[in-house]
Amino acid sequence: MICEECLRLGTKMRGEKVKLKKNERRQAIQQAIENNPFITDNELCEMFQVSIQTIRLDRTHLNIPELRKRVKLVAEHNYDQIKSIEANEIIGDLVQLKPNDTATSMIEITSDSVFSKSQIARGHVLFAQANSLCVALIHNPTVLTQESDVKFLDKVKLNDTVKAVANVINQTNKHYLIEVNSYVKDKLVFNGKFKMFYISEDELNG
Repeated sequence: MICEECLRLGTKMRGEKVKLKKNERRQAIQQAIENNPFITDNELCEMFQVSIQTIRLDRTHLNIPELRKRVKLVAEHNYDQIKSIEANEIIGDLVQLKPNDTATSMIEITSDSVFSKSQIARGHVLFAQANSLCVALIHNPTVLTQESDVKFLDKVKLNDTVKAVANVINQTNKHYLIEVNSYVKDKLVFNGKFKMFYISEDELNG
């Protein structure tokens, strides 16, 4: 199919003279976003070797919303599964949830989340994203953080998009042990292990 061929060419264009025609590029952009709804405009710029303005014009022509809106549309479908926390208390947007197993959230680093001089994200933002994701992951009405062991592995800057992935690695009758890895693109920037205490619905009602 032409879209697949355009997408293949798009991934090879960095450092080469290959340029797609406008309609071919737009088809390829649509295919790329369908394959990965969370791809950023900057990543599309690199893939197709065009300006950010061109990518935005192409998205508008294709009626594809910006990344923030795409993320929120996906997140809205996951909030009904949460028992332990209100949707507006989660730091970031919950883009994937398998209760008591795994969850993923994404957050864009805005000017409110960085130090003004360095434009580097404040550490508590990454911690809060990871911690609230752990709470949302557990399918019980009462969940509290008992212990955490975290490492900040690389700097996160203004306008970066951070993807946090939480996985349950152990469960007892009172606790979940959850590991969270946070990434900017493919770079690991944060790792944390959280011991979460929970009270089941039966215990709460008993």
